[in-house]
Amino acid sequence: MANPLQTPERDDRTVLNLTQELIRRPSVTPEDAGCQTLLIERLQRLGFSVTRLDAGGVRNFYAEFGSGAPCLAFAGHTDVVPPGEPAAWRSPPFEPSIRDGLLFGRGAADMKASLAAMIVATERFLARVPKPAGRIAFLVTSDEEGEARHGTRHIVEHLRRRGIGLDYCIVGEPSSSEVLGDTLRNGRRGSLTGTLSVYGVQGHVAYPDAARNPIHEAAPFLKALCEEVFDPGNAHYPPTSLQVANIRAGAGAVNVIPGELAMDFNIRYSTEQTADGLKARIAGLVERHGLDATLHWHLSGEPFLTKPGRLTACVRRAVSDELGIDCALSTAGGTSDGRFIAPLGCELVELGPVNATIHKIDECVAVADLDRLARVYERILAGLLKAAAQPQ
Repeated sequence: MANPLQTPERDDRTVLNLTQELIRRPSVTPEDAGCQTLLIERLQRLGFSVTRLDAGGVRNFYAEFGSGAPCLAFAGHTDVVPPGEPAAWRSPPFEPSIRDGLLFGRGAADMKASLAAMIVATERFLARVPKPAGRIAFLVTSDEEGEARHGTRHIVEHLRRRGIGLDYCIVGEPSSSEVLGDTLRNGRRGSLTGTLSVYGVQGHVAYPDAARNPIHEAAPFLKALCEEVFDPGNAHYPPTSLQVANIRAGAGAVNVIPGELAMDFNIRYSTEQTADGLKARIAGLVERHGLDATLHWHLSGEPFLTKPGRLTACVRRAVSDELGIDCALSTAGGTSDGRFIAPLGCELVELGPVNATIHKIDECVAVADLDRLARVYERILAGLLKAAAQPQ
């Protein structure tokens, strides 16, 4: 029996062409450089209603097709990290180049290939199922790689104000580790950054009795901080971890005891912890060591988890049927804009290309993976929206 998703009119170059067009637009965060206009034109031709939600110099849009429930949303970002020194690239970072079966260019893997695959998958699905059972949505920003203040957060607030609900969400982050589809991220750890300022008394190193060295006073605290065991993790998350990222002190001369020390540290935490609980725990540690100090905090995102259910089952089946591999669930890695969308109450996962070259010189994606990813996304659309129309 013929595979219904393998239609004769399928053009394997379509995803490649769109990915190349996106790479040619130098959308270094928070710039969009026309990427979203290109995507919006494709979606409007399909009949999507599009709402521009620009804010704070950031380009955003929300697009929707269909009516009722369930709603499957695709989420992604058009911005990319700076390319670094262009001369270090084998080919210009914003001129897509194909070598040895790989498409090179800044944003190829993170995440213009995913956006192109999402658009093409939706076009192909609606060509076969013009009236799906439910809605298809797109949430796209140009502020994921930057401060993430006026991007997906802003879109989500718009959805809340309008009472627009999402049931399922696919974020196109490059989740795969070795081969396309081997890893499905069904959650992320929370990220909490602390800055501790320890105060002493500046003085001459030859007269320590007339000064108070904040480096010496902070040393026992730093040892205890690095040895702190927060939790053993759980079935879905590794143990909570803390890393000191920076320590600053000194007055610019070797014969001066500094008057202040500042250190930055980051905590990646599981659902075993809360941000408020971690803040209280670190503050207690500072107090126990008798430091004259202040703490400032920045919460990048709370942890989120999509437990195995309809979405994870549908995605894993699509990967298995299309790519012939078993995709493992994972909550590893850094943060993503999924942390802003998950609180809407939808099931959310991240599925995209291999992440081996993201943010690196000569970022690339396998050309063969482009259409394969679109076919996986198309199967997910069929599994969640076409199947929903069938009698129960």
